[in-house]
Amino acid sequence: MGYWGYFVVGRAERPLAELEALAGAADMTLRRSAPGGWQVWEFPGGDGDVGNMNDLAGQTGAPALFGYVMDSDCVVLEAAAPDSGAWTTCLARTAMAGYLGAERDGLTLEDYFLEPRDAAERAVAWAAEAGCAASAGELAEVLSDDPGAGAGAGAGPVAENLFFRFLDRLGVVPL
Repeated sequence: MGYWGYFVVGRAERPLAELEALAGAADMTLRRSAPGGWQVWEFPGGDGDVGNMNDLAGQTGAPALFGYVMDSDCVVLEAAAPDSGAWTTCLARTAMAGYLGAERDGLTLEDYFLEPRDAAERAVAWAAEAGCAASAGELAEVLSDDPGAGAGAGAGPVAENLFFRFLDRLGVVPL
C-alpha cells in the first residue's frame, strides 16, 4: 500500500501550520522549506479537513498549493493565488482515471481536471504571481508524465516524486 495524504505548499514568515486557514490539520509536519519563505507541510492520511487553499492564499497574500496523494499512484493538485485565482489538475492521469472510474455520471477526467497544457499555462501565471519564472513546456511535461499508462499501477516513479518535480518546475521548492 502506498502513501495517502496531503502536501500543503505556501509562503509565509511563520509556520503555515500556525495559520487559521489550516486549523483543521493540527498534525501537519514540516517536510521542506525553501528560500523566500516557501514551506511544504505534510498531512498524512486522508481523514480530516486540511483546510482551504483559497483561504491560505488570502491569509498569506501569496500563492498556495495542495497536493492530495492517492496511494502513491496519482495526485490531485489544487492551486490558488490572490490575483490569478484557483485551478485544479492532477498528476498521473491514467491512475487518476482509474480512481474516478472510466466514466462516472457521464463525466470524464477532463470534466474534473484541467488538461496538462491548460494546467501548465495556469501554473505559469501562479508561479509569476509567486515571483518565480516557470516554463509552460517543462510544467506540461511533468503534468503529462503518466508512469502507469499501459503498465498497470505501481509502474514508474511514485506520485510523490512527480509532485516534487512539479514544485521544482514551478520554481518554488527545488529538488
